[in-house]
Amino acid sequence: MYLSIENLVLFFGEKQILDIESISIERGELVTLLGPSGCGKSTLLRCITGLEQPKAGSIMLDGEAIQEKPTKERNIGFVFQDYALFPTMSVFENVAFGLKVKKLSKAEINERVFKILDLVDMTEFAGKNVQLLSGGQKQRVALARSLVTEPKVLLLDEPLSALDARIRKQLQRDLRRIQQELQMTMIFVTHDQEEAMRISDRVFVLDSGKVVQSSSAEELYQKPKKTFVAEFVGSYNRFEWFELERYCDSLGNFTNDYIYYLRPELIQLEWTENSLKLPAVLKETFILGNIQRYIFAVDGQKEVVVDRLNNKSVPKISDSLYMPLDDILKLAVENEPTAVSEYS
Repeated sequence: MYLSIENLVLFFGEKQILDIESISIERGELVTLLGPSGCGKSTLLRCITGLEQPKAGSIMLDGEAIQEKPTKERNIGFVFQDYALFPTMSVFENVAFGLKVKKLSKAEINERVFKILDLVDMTEFAGKNVQLLSGGQKQRVALARSLVTEPKVLLLDEPLSALDARIRKQLQRDLRRIQQELQMTMIFVTHDQEEAMRISDRVFVLDSGKVVQSSSAEELYQKPKKTFVAEFVGSYNRFEWFELERYCDSLGNFTNDYIYYLRPELIQLEWTENSLKLPAVLKETFILGNIQRYIFAVDGQKEVVVDRLNNKSVPKISDSLYMPLDDILKLAVENEPTAVSEYS
């Protein structure tokens, strides 16, 4: 394993911030730390770089223990949300700074800087002062400055969160392209689940300083292992056992040991075999880009969301919703370690 973190514990005063049992990352892999604000994502990055010193635990990088090494000896790059560029310098000077510190020759510096500027599409701006750049351009320079020193791992702490949606999506694509071209090991931090799913080989979901699930984006969406993951990633309709039990007849057995979930796109508006029928009244409908969203009320108060593609076909709306039993997920109450299973 290229980068591994084991039994890492960090306290701020008496408050425990991190309790990481195990994280393993392959060489050339792009993984994302996903979770709400305050869950420990950025703090974990600071532990990897040496900016925070954990109370216990090991950090191994390329076969070497680095937890006791000073930051400058770990050969780890860091891209910040606020760019952290030198405002009085040009693009070239910002990117070349780390190479000058290493006392490389002028010819080698020029070669490596222009090679990396070409990679991030910033060659034509080499002589421009960074204060005259747009936010997206500044972030490209920050990325180039971190890449040019050829770190073993590149850490990115919500680097795109301050950018507008169009530029952000373009930089997501470019970042993934650059990472794959260089085969660079990267750890990306975000609280944006769509961004995490778009760029990552794997996603580590954090809650209260712990990793609660690590998996591919597809598995994370389709098979959450904890109620926290189901409610944080994507959009699930959540049901308590008693909200379904009254309608199950002989079709199922719902108990208070589990919370039950169903994605909005899997709820049917017309009868389907082996489905739970719920009485419902349409309350609201609106468009979310390519999705038409319908909000129904079950039992007069329980809101249930149904999604359909926003195309020319208009679904038939009746006084019932149908929940395919095979698609209902049940997750153990109180975050028990049992894996998610489909209802059967």
